[in-house]
Amino acid sequence: QVQLVESGGGLVQAGGSLRLSCAASGSIFSINTMGWYRQAPGKQRELVATITSGRTTTYADSVKGRFTLSRDNAKNTNTVNLQMNSLKPEDTAVYYCNADATTRQTMGLMRGNYWGQGTQVTVSS
Repeated sequence: QVQLVESGGGLVQAGGSLRLSCAASGSIFSINTMGWYRQAPGKQRELVATITSGRTTTYADSVKGRFTLSRDNAKNTNTVNLQMNSLKPEDTAVYYCNADATTRQTMGLMRGNYWGQGTQVTVSS
């Protein structure tokens, strides 16, 4: 299994910045893709940004040029950081970390999709 621990949410004024971090731990063999999704009240969960093991990033059109996702693949560290600049009220949502990872199981390697508990980001106008 994989545990995802998120940090960095909070309240900020429009135009401000926040940095979200997500650290993955567990019986990880490899992490294929890791990133962030968000869900605003009354809306479906949507992709914010993801990054592959090869560091290829994908961003939602609504955050391009404002958000930057980076990944630390150092030994014993599987962490992604989402730098959010020029925040807008419409960025207000619960942000969820996500990982597509391969883990070591008793029966061998198993690929799965994992979610963090979510962290609230509120941008005031």
